[in-house]
Amino acid sequence: MRPFFKMALLALWSTFWQLGPIQAQENNQNFPPPKVPKQVRAIETTVPIKVDGKLLEPIWQKAPVTTDFFRVEPRQGGKYLYKTTVKVLYNDKNLYFGVFCKDSLGKKGARAQDLRRDFQWGQNDIFGIQLDAQNLKQYCVSFQTTPYGNQRDLQNFNDNFTDGSWNALWTVRTHQTDSGYYAEFAIPFKSLRYDPATPGQSVSWGITFNRLARRDYEQTLFPDIPQSFSPFRMTYAAKLTGLEVPPPSANIRIEPYALYQYDQETNGNDVGVGNDDFKMGGEIKWAINPRSVLDLTFNTDFAQADVDRAVNNLERFNIFFPERRQFFLENSGIWAGANAWDIRPFFSRTIGLQGNFNAAPARIDAGTRFTTRTEKYSIGGMYIHQAATANSAPANFMVGRYLRNFGQENYVGIMATHRLDQQSNELGLAQSNNTTLTIDGLIRPTDEITVEYMLTSSIDSEIERTGWAGNFGISYNTNQFFASYDFSNISQFYTPDMGFVYQKNVVNHNPGTFYTLRPKKLPKIRRWDIGAFLDYYHDADDWNSFQQADIYIFPVQLEFTNGSSFEYAIEPNWQNINFDFEPLNINIEQGRYSYLRHYLVYSTDRSKAFSVIGGVNWGPFYNGTNTIFNGGLRFAPVPH
Repeated sequence: MRPFFKMALLALWSTFWQLGPIQAQENNQNFPPPKVPKQVRAIETTVPIKVDGKLLEPIWQKAPVTTDFFRVEPRQGGKYLYKTTVKVLYNDKNLYFGVFCKDSLGKKGARAQDLRRDFQWGQNDIFGIQLDAQNLKQYCVSFQTTPYGNQRDLQNFNDNFTDGSWNALWTVRTHQTDSGYYAEFAIPFKSLRYDPATPGQSVSWGITFNRLARRDYEQTLFPDIPQSFSPFRMTYAAKLTGLEVPPPSANIRIEPYALYQYDQETNGNDVGVGNDDFKMGGEIKWAINPRSVLDLTFNTDFAQADVDRAVNNLERFNIFFPERRQFFLENSGIWAGANAWDIRPFFSRTIGLQGNFNAAPARIDAGTRFTTRTEKYSIGGMYIHQAATANSAPANFMVGRYLRNFGQENYVGIMATHRLDQQSNELGLAQSNNTTLTIDGLIRPTDEITVEYMLTSSIDSEIERTGWAGNFGISYNTNQFFASYDFSNISQFYTPDMGFVYQKNVVNHNPGTFYTLRPKKLPKIRRWDIGAFLDYYHDADDWNSFQQADIYIFPVQLEFTNGSSFEYAIEPNWQNINFDFEPLNINIEQGRYSYLRHYLVYSTDRSKAFSVIGGVNWGPFYNGTNTIFNGGLRFAPVPH
């Protein structure tokens, strides 16, 4: 397999070098951030503002107007159909945004699937505001709404990791008319993190706006940001000026809960003795100052966490299940490996379990988390105490994190985790401990190139060995061309008892590239992606010991201007089964296998009242065949 690997790499990277110059010659529409950012001026109001989505107060007529948006979809630049105007006011409590999103069809043109909070991007008409109130250029918070007043808020780190679980206290109201819809935002200053200002002097914050007119999938931004980036790329942000902000105030949020359960069994006329159980606990969030937040949890209840989807694992690798518990989700982007699925030195799903990953739940007595963020650094720390169960001893979980920012979009960080399982004479368990130490970072030498790296080690008292793991990734991204190479290496003895790895003793090479066509003569096609990605695995202790490889080749990956999509792909596979392998209790004989699989996926316009999505992949599989169908229908006649 070594010759195959070399040929595959050569083919992929030759594609990179051939398409790169072509892309540059045709139309490299990436452009650098402006040396002098555009400005959005806010004016102060002493008149009470009624947040009703109608902008009826006379002060709104005096506010400066922002209208010069920039189109990025379905084509970058040029004239666009859907005009947007934005005005900004403030008083001593709130920051107000008054928005009008013009639409010639008015109410009939509005697209919104439902009224959920934190709705999905891409399936609704959306207007969003991104704020970098600390002028970090590496971080922002986003507030978004639909024509029906849904709320969506999130944090974004380096235009690279999005934390959709972040929730803030803010208000938005909308009003639909025959010519479009109004949106009126009220964002309390106490919901934002910003540095104190000198009394009587104004400050300026980073800001961007984005609008998606879903009917024609037209996305416009303010200020100008290249199509290959998102509205969260705050190095391109405009400046929100004229703000005389109040001193940052303490912000405390308390979320208590109480649960009562009563059980009694009856058998005919025999009534058993009743058992009752009362439980109470809660969480406290304290914004100590604009930079620092302290979270406390006690007798934590995870009954409201979403249930994991059922998965049949047909592969040799461990399945990664994402965290769904709210306490652990917020600010999760600060931890090393937060954006990776294969190596995570810290993964919060190891907390609150009886033993290993995905075991039965265990009660958490108490925990605390502290984060602070400035322009130069970020610090995070967490401590959780897990109660004893019938099968496990009490456990202590500790993690500490330090990030140092340099340049505009670069950082280097260190992180340490320590898990201490206490001794249990009843269960016959001795005390054990596990420690990891990690260094990681991100470098962006240009706007198109992103480099990420991580090196981590573990020391475990049970195996008494030091293990190592690491990954390295580099990507190049323009409007029409993408290429990347990811490399990960996990040794046999790397054991992060507070983390996750998909397999031990494995090395993965993952180069890939795709080219985006936006055919002018086919205006209904928004983009046509053509590319391939290679996954190649071998043992970490013997690079000549092949495990498996596949190449995902997609000659046809279409996205249409109405939001529908179609994809056809093929995937050659090579497998070396040299171990006992019984997925779903089906024995696969040891040996080498090679086969070709096909993928077909189609989705109609998901913003319409009725939509269909479905796919099929088929072909040989190890020593047999496997065909997988999946699909869904959705009917939403009104957003309610």
